[in-house]
Amino acid sequence: MKNKLLIIEDEISLAKQIKWALSDTYQVTIAGNVRKARQSLTTEAFPLATLDLGLPPFPDTPQEGFRLLEAIPAISPHTKVIVITGNTEQENAMKAVALGAVDFCPKPVGLELLKTILKRTFRIYELEAANRRLQRECGNTYSLCNMLGISSAMEELFRLIPQAGATHYPVLIRGESGTGKEVAAAAVHSLSERSQAPLIIINCGAIPENLLESELFGHEKGSFTGAADQKTGRFELADKGTVFLDEIGDMPKELQVKLLRFLQEGTIERVGGIQTIELDVRVIAATHVDLEEAVKEGSFREDLYYRLNVVPITTPPLRERREDILLLANHFIRTEAQKLNHTGRVSLSPTSVSALTSHSWPGNVRELQNCICRAMTTFSNSVITPSDLGLTDEGPAPEEHPVLTLKKAREAAEHREILHAMAVACNNISQAAKLLEVARPTLHNLLKKYGINR
Repeated sequence: MKNKLLIIEDEISLAKQIKWALSDTYQVTIAGNVRKARQSLTTEAFPLATLDLGLPPFPDTPQEGFRLLEAIPAISPHTKVIVITGNTEQENAMKAVALGAVDFCPKPVGLELLKTILKRTFRIYELEAANRRLQRECGNTYSLCNMLGISSAMEELFRLIPQAGATHYPVLIRGESGTGKEVAAAAVHSLSERSQAPLIIINCGAIPENLLESELFGHEKGSFTGAADQKTGRFELADKGTVFLDEIGDMPKELQVKLLRFLQEGTIERVGGIQTIELDVRVIAATHVDLEEAVKEGSFREDLYYRLNVVPITTPPLRERREDILLLANHFIRTEAQKLNHTGRVSLSPTSVSALTSHSWPGNVRELQNCICRAMTTFSNSVITPSDLGLTDEGPAPEEHPVLTLKKAREAAEHREILHAMAVACNNISQAAKLLEVARPTLHNLLKKYGINR
């Protein structure tokens, strides 16, 4: 989609000239007076606007333009305004910048200069929009783009994903099944400049090998038996956006060559076609297998591995982020209760808390979510029991560890219970302090003592 541009100009011939020159790049709307400009800014979201200060009913003075410029932040706070001013009106241009205009373009309007100013200004708009989006996603310190966690492993993940989103490089996400690799890929996409373009998800292991090439790159009519029409591939559908290749380790070696070529040259050819198609697509790949071992065994190309592994990200297994288990469980309970229109409060019994935190979770977050969904169909009296979760037969796994001094044992237990309370309270210090039956300042001191990052 073209970016929207509002031209506020009472000289219709000039406005049409600018519209004609910019229509290949922008979706242009013309407003010839203040009333029309206000109406357009109120009803549509314009990233950019050009403003001629001389507007009716006083086209020979800048007063109407200044008045509108002062009002625009309240009408459309994120719109970037470029003032059009005469060569001899430097003072007016400076005043306009002081009132919030991001730049100015002198009359007579040089179209190439205006294009450069618009391109630069839109880049500023994009960066500010990305920052606003990131602030919304990071409003809670324990959440990012539908991912939750208070563990150090998730803090590291929350740090890496925005950094990855800020680049155009390929990303390789590793992690066990059920750890949220697809959610992490969606987060990278949503925090990138490509967020308004498509995110196309392809599971390389779920599509039959003989159809995978056609799915990825498309095919021409008659290129093989059954190809009755031309087919657009997933890469073409993702142009200007992102392709997420899940289970990249299952991709056949013949297709690995084509993917490598795309990463090197940015071009593809449809099956049975001779036309080279240039695309602008970012690739995010994910795998649960050891690609280094696959390279050694010869089932995965070494050059492709290095091309994909530019920005590495690892989604941690749930057993390595146990302080997140209850946070996630309570989140899933709230979500499912809302879906089921359950109005009463649903809680976990103490034995359920113990069962959840001691389970090994081989299926990771997906298994935990399935347990909660199962429990929401069987629980009674608003309390979820271990039998509702399907965890009745499992107790804590025995662990061998050295004998601790009583002081260290007390500290370990204290540390564990603080983490437990913070998870149950969804990271709310006041609620966690009530659960632990300590004062809020005391809990603050304990968090500092044990180096627990809120």
